[in-house]
Amino acid sequence: MPLCLDEIVERLGGQLAGDGKTVVSRIATLDGAAPGDLSFLANPKYRSQLAKTRASAVIVPAEAAAECPTAAILTPQPYLYFARVAQWLHAPVKPPAGVHPTAVILSAVPASASIGANTYVDDDVAIGDDVVIGANCSLGRGCRIGAGSRLHAGVAIYAGCVIGDRAIIHSGAVIGADGFGFAREDDGAWLKIPQTGRVVIGDDVEIGANTTIDRGAIDDTIIETGVKLDNQIQIAHNVRIGAHTAIAGCVGIAGSTRIGRRCTVGGAAMIIGHLTIADDVSISSGTLVTKSIAQAGTYTGSVPFLEHGQWLRNFSRLRHLDAMADRIRVLEARLADLEKKT
Repeated sequence: MPLCLDEIVERLGGQLAGDGKTVVSRIATLDGAAPGDLSFLANPKYRSQLAKTRASAVIVPAEAAAECPTAAILTPQPYLYFARVAQWLHAPVKPPAGVHPTAVILSAVPASASIGANTYVDDDVAIGDDVVIGANCSLGRGCRIGAGSRLHAGVAIYAGCVIGDRAIIHSGAVIGADGFGFAREDDGAWLKIPQTGRVVIGDDVEIGANTTIDRGAIDDTIIETGVKLDNQIQIAHNVRIGAHTAIAGCVGIAGSTRIGRRCTVGGAAMIIGHLTIADDVSISSGTLVTKSIAQAGTYTGSVPFLEHGQWLRNFSRLRHLDAMADRIRVLEARLADLEKKT
């Protein structure tokens, strides 16, 4: 959908520099852009590419405007502005409303919903207006799917789970499978504990491909409004994730952990169970979180694989490295004084 820069600025704000009649129809990188493309400069390390870009227009911060050889839109947040333009240019295509003849539907479906081939919808499922459910999905008894939500092909929603409005759930995601709950018998065998809670997901949540969210053991597993989950994440039973938190791929979160609002968790980080993470915490990729985090900030670290007892001893000392370094400096100063006297 071709757009003039005038149209973009009128709708999204920003300051126009250059010809407002310039037409763009695609978003591209500075290096890969061609005439008709709109590019953006969000990371300073790509600033050297700005002067050579072939894009018809570039979204830039004001301090880079003089270096831009084309028309430009000036904004203090180029990446956010790019995201908004990209949503406009590449709005998802909604399939036609209706139920595919191969779908098995045991609940009422609003006329505005779209249900794909071979999808199964059990009894007492509530589906909101304008919901899109792709092929080969499965919705268990008593599910709730909020208005405007989209389930891509092959999503499984177990019985009783609740999905808010405008959710996006990608292929292979499983919502509401049993949590890993077992009690050990005297002979070492494991006795399964029934998982009777639900998964409750707020509005505007996106869940990546092959991500799994376990239902609660007794209380619910809760994913609050605006949470963004990448692919291949495991969220265990009774976890609660605060609003607008974003979690990258391959993260594992053990049971009954509470993660605050507006947090970020880097790829392959691991968070053990029964912890509390404060609001506005950023956990770096590959970090192993073994203790609750009470204050906002960025946390990073990993520990080599060791025998558990040895690991505990080493880690207990690691936490006191700063104090030990201070003591060593004092001892070095005293030793230097003694050497001078002798």
